[in-house]
Amino acid sequence: MKVTFLGTGTSRGIPVIGCRCTVCRSGNPRNQRLRSSVLLQSQATSVVIDTSVDFRTQMLRHDIPSIDAVIFTHSHADHILGLDDVYPFSARSGKPMPVYASAETLEQIRITFRYLFAENPYPGIAEIETREIDGAFSIGDLTFEPIRIFHGSLPILGFRVGDFAYVTDVNRIPDDSLEKLAGLDCLVIDGLRHRPHPAHYSLTEATAVSRQLKPRRTYLIHMSHDVEHQEASRLLPDGVALAYDGLVLEIG
Repeated sequence: MKVTFLGTGTSRGIPVIGCRCTVCRSGNPRNQRLRSSVLLQSQATSVVIDTSVDFRTQMLRHDIPSIDAVIFTHSHADHILGLDDVYPFSARSGKPMPVYASAETLEQIRITFRYLFAENPYPGIAEIETREIDGAFSIGDLTFEPIRIFHGSLPILGFRVGDFAYVTDVNRIPDDSLEKLAGLDCLVIDGLRHRPHPAHYSLTEATAVSRQLKPRRTYLIHMSHDVEHQEASRLLPDGVALAYDGLVLEIG
């Protein structure tokens, strides 16, 4: 399976509008972060986790001709607002785009994109088919195990696919979910900034989780402009690294 990091930034993206900090003004492309999203590709299947605000740019940047489904971790704006831009995929295939999410996330998607669910929808909009996640599920030859985690007080989903796991926007992982994340080759996990945050792991906290789970390798995502790529990378232990936009991993 190939994993492409479409975006590795927090909700405002990097650079932040109007910000003159060192990271936002950096010429290092690894400090330029679109909103967090990831593409998983097997030989037969392509799936995007979260249609970020930057979804259209991400699809064009990586020249993605088609995807088979979208999976959502939760309903916050930076993770869902690109959904309407699946239109070219559904229009070209002539089929609705399958959209997988928890019942709570699907409810919020129906509110945010209520025009997509109208009885007589306006022509020229995305056609989607919602599918509630209530356990493990398969899309083509990829099988996804949902992992219950917490984003502040909000229960959301991470996902395990074989020996790979994607756990974004998290500040607490229950014990039963930690058990489901054992034995990984690759863990991708939220690491917002150096200082603690009420709804995200800091770099130190994310590193502690990695040390507990002992995956072969760990990549941190959802970084804010408090994190300068080269400086932060020097502080991380062996086996833990900052992801960056465009990073491609081979799993298995």
